[in-house]
Amino acid sequence: MRLKSFTANTMKEAMQMIRETLGEDAIIVSTREENGGKTVRVTAAIDKDTEATMPRPLAELDRRSDLDWQYEDDDDSATVVEEVTEVMLRHAVPDEVLDQVVSAVNIMGLSETRNALFAALQNLFEFKPLPQKTYGRPLMLIGPPGAGKTLAAAKIAARGALSGLRMSVITTDTIRAGGVEQLEAFTRLMKIDLKKASDPKMLKDVLATAKSDQTIIDTAGVNPFDPESIKPLARLIHAAECDPVLVIPAGIDADESGEIARVFATIGARTMICTRVDVARRLGSLLSAAHHGGLSFAEISNTAKVADGLSPMSAKRLTQLLMPRAEDAMALANARKAG
Repeated sequence: MRLKSFTANTMKEAMQMIRETLGEDAIIVSTREENGGKTVRVTAAIDKDTEATMPRPLAELDRRSDLDWQYEDDDDSATVVEEVTEVMLRHAVPDEVLDQVVSAVNIMGLSETRNALFAALQNLFEFKPLPQKTYGRPLMLIGPPGAGKTLAAAKIAARGALSGLRMSVITTDTIRAGGVEQLEAFTRLMKIDLKKASDPKMLKDVLATAKSDQTIIDTAGVNPFDPESIKPLARLIHAAECDPVLVIPAGIDADESGEIARVFATIGARTMICTRVDVARRLGSLLSAAHHGGLSFAEISNTAKVADGLSPMSAKRLTQLLMPRAEDAMALANARKAG
């Protein structure tokens, strides 16, 4: 089996795209809303033998991974499904997300667990690292209190500055005690002038005078379940004409993480930075946030050190995080071969 994802404004349009590309024999593997419910993403599968009879240009639409895919017998596939299910349960992945991952693994029929999980994650989720070059729109970091937005802002600024970019950093977190001082300590070391904006009009004025290759906006943490807290943040997003990026910590309750992501997606979040990955042992909350919020994985933060920065998230990196023992075993096997 081969998988392919389609994004459309409506389910009807997505189904039409699937029929035109994969034919009537395609099987629907998963569906999810994206962009705050404005679009839908559908993943479909088609049998390998059926695909071979299709016109070549359509068959070539399938994405290939950087891992070798091997197709074996049903016993191997069953073992892989069991092992992936065990991984999902170990990370407290919600049932809805678990079912989609396992269904994708089962349909593809790959013979090695890590390859199967990698392929499923690559097809079910999107990975869009933050820009590391000149970017015309400000990046605004949003999220619940204590998620690590200020540290993430400092890391992005440091990475850009070390790459030779002119960075602007603005904070709207002007009320919380120590909010400005914390970020100011970071930016001072990087010789970046920290700007402050306490309301939408001031933010718009500050942005109008910013001359930089990238602009990062840090915001105060808000309670996603309190509409009166969300409204001021939504007004800031509108005034800045920015790309909001959700900053969400690993290790929290998966269902709650999904609800948080859904709320922030409704006010514009499209991607997310995952923090505290180094102190979390169960990462189901991150899969839940990406699924329920329709968010793309952007970066991960697995250290409190600003200089170490962020790491772009990918299907391969997420597989390593979910199956660290498999990664260790593979490294050991490679070392033995080299020896």
